[in-house]
Amino acid sequence: MIHGGTVQSRLRRPAARDDRVARDAEERWLFTRYRRDDDSAAREALVERFLPLAKQLARRYHRGDVPLEDLVQVASVGLLNAIDRFDPERDVAFSSFAVPTIAGELKRYFRDKAWSVHVPRDLNELAIRVDRTTELLINRLGRVPTASDIADHLGIDIEEVLEAREASAAYRADSLDRPASADDEDGARLVDVLGADDPGFGRAEQSAMVQRLARVLSDREREIIRLRFREDLTQSEIGERVGLSQMQISRILRQAVARMRSAAER
Repeated sequence: MIHGGTVQSRLRRPAARDDRVARDAEERWLFTRYRRDDDSAAREALVERFLPLAKQLARRYHRGDVPLEDLVQVASVGLLNAIDRFDPERDVAFSSFAVPTIAGELKRYFRDKAWSVHVPRDLNELAIRVDRTTELLINRLGRVPTASDIADHLGIDIEEVLEAREASAAYRADSLDRPASADDEDGARLVDVLGADDPGFGRAEQSAMVQRLARVLSDREREIIRLRFREDLTQSEIGERVGLSQMQISRILRQAVARMRSAAER
């Protein structure tokens, strides 16, 4: 827990003349205390010191309907991970190590938790970049940027921008029970105006498949198949029409269907 400004006041600070030098020295001193002695007070002091950085990154990634408070919590987890993993012996500032760690935690949150439909990681991150660039260019250009504007700014193809925008549609799922129009809350629900399955598409696909498979048959076999399955004639009626016996028609039908089934399995 963070208790206002009381944590660091309980710890003795090393003396130094320059404020920047003093701050860096204190930072490394706190990390040393935490690493060497497992000092929880030193860890809390580090959290208190760098929590503004985590909050700043959370605001940077704030988008859509995700509450900012949730992102602050995620960024805080990233900050704790960064503190636990940081090696004070390395010649690098903690902030340089913490920023990508916290940002990675925020990106994982958007990828795994916030999106209603899972999208690939690279496309997810590109969608976030496109959204942020859109907001930036709106302020800069004074208008909604085109896909070309965004592509030029990010150095990517227009097709990638369009794909990222489509991926953004997976960010939030709408309830099918919500009003179809924002201006008419008592009107039709979204589910009432959605299109229904059209059985005609299935019949068209089946018809196209039958026509393709029928190419393996002779003209007489195709005619007998048509009379049996399209005109729904009995085998005796077909025999009378084409001048064959009912037994011959039965044999021809069995052979024709077997040949079509074999062609379908190839």
